[in-house]
Amino acid sequence: MTYLELPRDTFREGSIPVLETERLVLRAPRLEDAKAVALLANDKRIAENTRRIPHPYSRADADDFISAVNVPGGEMTYLITKPNGAILGACGISNQDGGPDVGYWLGVKYWSQGFATEAVRALIDLAFTELGHDALQAGARVTNPASRRILEKCGFQWTGVGLIRIRALSSSAPIDRFRLDRGLWTSLKNWGAVKRVA
Repeated sequence: MTYLELPRDTFREGSIPVLETERLVLRAPRLEDAKAVALLANDKRIAENTRRIPHPYSRADADDFISAVNVPGGEMTYLITKPNGAILGACGISNQDGGPDVGYWLGVKYWSQGFATEAVRALIDLAFTELGHDALQAGARVTNPASRRILEKCGFQWTGVGLIRIRALSSSAPIDRFRLDRGLWTSLKNWGAVKRVA
């Protein structure tokens, strides 16, 4: 299927709420975002630290990604954008290993600016306030201390080490596993409000 053949409702923009934080807007991916997503995600440093991003990452990969996300009963996927519409990366909540799992990636030029932490906090708020989850899980490659710090700043607690399959490596790699439950989130809930737009 080519880009032009994709049904107009493929990106299901109305299927998930738009979230606003102090500096970000989290929204559903749109078909017209494919080029920008491909440009950002086509970096080996990103792919090697995620489960599913291939390397190289093409426009066709971005089209496939956008057409597959936010289906009823499936994972919730957001693009992380600035209020002016510039795309910084993506994040979401999927069902992995029997529970809701938080995942995220940012374009390299947006690393170390607090954007991932801000986006993950918005996802956590959504998961506990509107989706009714009692706990969330997440993982970070053991070779990615920056991702580990993001999770720790969001209240996730280390639970052990495991293995995950990394598509870009065509093999498994060790990850640090984390968990955040509703009770701990409630006690930490002073990091700023997330405004639901729609």
